[in-house]
Amino acid sequence: LPFKSDRDYQRSLEFYRVVASMIAQAIKVSRMVEADRHKLAEENEHLRDELRERYAFRNIIGNSAPIQQVYEQVAQVARTNTTVLIRGESGTGKEMIAHAIHYNSPRAKKPFVKVSAAALPEALIESELFGYERGAFPGAQATKKGRFELAEGGTLFLDEIGDLNPSTQVKLLRVLQEREIERLGGTTSIKINVRLIAATHQPLETLMEEGRFRADLYYRIQGLTLQLPALRERADFAALTQRMLEEFASGQDLQIAPDLRDALQTYRWPGNLRQYSR
Repeated sequence: LPFKSDRDYQRSLEFYRVVASMIAQAIKVSRMVEADRHKLAEENEHLRDELRERYAFRNIIGNSAPIQQVYEQVAQVARTNTTVLIRGESGTGKEMIAHAIHYNSPRAKKPFVKVSAAALPEALIESELFGYERGAFPGAQATKKGRFELAEGGTLFLDEIGDLNPSTQVKLLRVLQEREIERLGGTTSIKINVRLIAATHQPLETLMEEGRFRADLYYRIQGLTLQLPALRERADFAALTQRMLEEFASGQDLQIAPDLRDALQTYRWPGNLRQYSR
């Protein structure tokens, strides 16, 4: 273009410099975000590998017949997508078995989300499971995803399912039948792809007879049932104790005294593994 003395070239040059600087800064930020995303993905994959190793079948201690039967059942159900019910006294390792099922299943790279029905007030359990829309109730200032949505593609571990109130039982049954949820205060159904693993220490049959647990939900979840043995029913004290010594003795070669081993084997262990490893 021909040079014009009345045109402010310096002003235009400064403008383009600012624009170029802004573009360069945007590219830099974009690269930093991508690098952070890649790093986070690697860290998540590393964490999943650690969890998969931690809950590998070979790391579940025990060689007695009852626990060996559990191993075989876990290996079978891990390959399926069917709802699983884990039963057993408190402290028998129900959550550990749920982890083992998930991290040995095709869903291992997806989330494992847990929630205990016994640990939450009745007023909160539905919002925790299904989420809620903004304005659904006083204090709901923003939309929140529930545990089912957070577990998309993976596994939801619902502990103490026997403590669910009747209203939540109805909604859970619908989730299992329709594979969709509806947030509290919402009108739109949301399709989900989540495997449910439920657990309880309560006699669901008795609760059902008393009208405290829905029969249709009971028959929906009890198709694949794992019954975990109480510690007093197992003969794994030597293996369990040796693992505890290895973990807490800093590599020292310690052996348990015979009289102490006998005492461990004859004790009733009402708290099961939770009490034994305390």
